[in-house]
Amino acid sequence: MTQKRVYNFSAGPSTLPVPVLEKVAAQMLNYKDSGMSVMEMSHRSSSYLEIFNETKALLKKVLNIPDNYKILFIQGGATQQFSTIPLNLLKNGKADYIITGAFSKKAAQEAKKFGDIHIAYDGSVNNFKHIPTQDELDLREDASYVHLCANNTIYGTEWKYVPDTKGVPIVADMSSNILSKPIRVADYGMIYAGAQKNMGIAGLGVVIVREDLIQDHKENIPVLMEYNTIADNDSMYNTPPTFSIYVLGLVLEWIDSLGGLEVMQKKNQEKAQLLYDYLDQTDFYQTHSDADNRSIMNVTFTCPNKDLDAKFVKESIAAGMSNLKGHRSVGGIRASIYNAMSLEGVETLLAFMKKFEEENK
Repeated sequence: MTQKRVYNFSAGPSTLPVPVLEKVAAQMLNYKDSGMSVMEMSHRSSSYLEIFNETKALLKKVLNIPDNYKILFIQGGATQQFSTIPLNLLKNGKADYIITGAFSKKAAQEAKKFGDIHIAYDGSVNNFKHIPTQDELDLREDASYVHLCANNTIYGTEWKYVPDTKGVPIVADMSSNILSKPIRVADYGMIYAGAQKNMGIAGLGVVIVREDLIQDHKENIPVLMEYNTIADNDSMYNTPPTFSIYVLGLVLEWIDSLGGLEVMQKKNQEKAQLLYDYLDQTDFYQTHSDADNRSIMNVTFTCPNKDLDAKFVKESIAAGMSNLKGHRSVGGIRASIYNAMSLEGVETLLAFMKKFEEENK
């Protein structure tokens, strides 16, 4: 590990691959003999358009995105999409929302400003420990779309299947598990994600949307929230988040060089299994999520009491780890182990967990 770097378990902005950071540093002052940094380039210059087009092509390759989907690079992160989605996709005024955590709840609350929003499932009754089965979903056949959050960072739960919506397009917030495993993009009408967890740095929202869903929209949508306008202008109606797109391209290069999403999935499952195997055989720590719904990106658990939770966080910092404090709505500990978190980092955390248990039983 590079000298003086900590193991950063932040839920986002999150740790980045060291090779990506090294390349950014090497190119910071002079990108490929252009005489300037990427941050200084005109978004319409030939040097930047090469970066932009290569990033789009790599994203299409790595995720195996079909030709009838548009890739949009948008500012405002994933949260801006909570409003933009209903403005563009609420064709008949009806949509179904599946609430499995804080962000899907916020998305539903925002969508209610624009139409008839039906809650097809609400996991708040069990503190979001559970992802609903197909039988637990109350879906309408005449909804314009069904919205879900694929991975819940705060609670450590993740969808393991794609629900059957009887042909109604699924809109999925994949902010915290995109690029962690292969997915079939055609199973979704739209996928969106904030970049600062598994794709790069803050400032960029990525939308992957089926073309037919954005061909028509209401006339009174603010221009920078019109999907078809953004698509028609190749995400350059105004200045896009240029540096964030550049970093995304470097992250995609790194994933591709390692063997793609199949390799990422194997590595991520190995890291998560190390922690879950230990958590399952100890009575000292308690996991938050149901066993069948556990996230491989965000591992959440608690110590026997809040004082020990606080002590765990404090001592983990001294041991060279950071950002292990759980979200205030859950408490405890949260280890976000995105693609860029190394196996060595997870092994370091595991050794610390075992030592902490022995010293605090």
